[in-house]
Amino acid sequence: MISETIITRFENGRLLEQRSDQLAVEEPLEIRVEGKSIAVVMRTPGNDRELAAGWLLSEGVICGRDDLQDIVLPPGGAEDKINTVDVMLKNPAGFQAEKFSRNVITSSSCGICGTVTLDAAMRDLPGIASTLCVSAGLLHELPSRLHAHQPAFQRTGGLHACALFDATGNLVAVREDVGRHNALDKLTGWALFENHLPLAGYILLLSGRVSFEMMQKAFVAGVPVVAAIGAPSSLAVELAERSGQTLVAFLRGEALNIYTGAERVV
Repeated sequence: MISETIITRFENGRLLEQRSDQLAVEEPLEIRVEGKSIAVVMRTPGNDRELAAGWLLSEGVICGRDDLQDIVLPPGGAEDKINTVDVMLKNPAGFQAEKFSRNVITSSSCGICGTVTLDAAMRDLPGIASTLCVSAGLLHELPSRLHAHQPAFQRTGGLHACALFDATGNLVAVREDVGRHNALDKLTGWALFENHLPLAGYILLLSGRVSFEMMQKAFVAGVPVVAAIGAPSSLAVELAERSGQTLVAFLRGEALNIYTGAERVV
């Protein structure tokens, strides 16, 4: 979703012109579960059902598609005009709102800020034991394939992207958002609704850096290979080591760095 504004352009200390510019839209989305508000996420409108589903999965509110009855938008408007989603669970009696509600707004730059330890992030999930192997040459091709499917980024320069590729490098799905973790939640939500979870046979490509929360979300989704154009954080690498994931970063041109799980790159 894109909006228009007027800017004044300066270059080398000189006023050049006033002209129209395009911006990525950022608006709040309130996620309600069984009528109770548990989060407000700053996101780019669109694919809000996917965003809510991915967020619920990464936060541990649900464990899979079978836990969801439905995620609905309030009646009376298009998705890009609505800033609330209502989640209905198949077992509402087992939901404890106070366990998940942070009573804060989650910004577009913040993922699972309330999770401060690796033990909490692992959540007793089994390590990833996928036999997926990919070639370094294939990994080098992924950024350009992603770029060709980033129309909003090309117009605004203000969006992050997450893309899912199969073992042969075919682009399966891509999502963009002002928040990198929102883009990944949307992608995970798509996979949940399409019954593709866990994503044991796929490669995840991130358009920016790899933070702890991005690795955690990829781990919950079962992704064995995470590749990023940007840099990883120390905690992201540590989580990848513990979870059994392959982490590739600085994927630029003909170079890449493999931080964990080098056995999957051939």
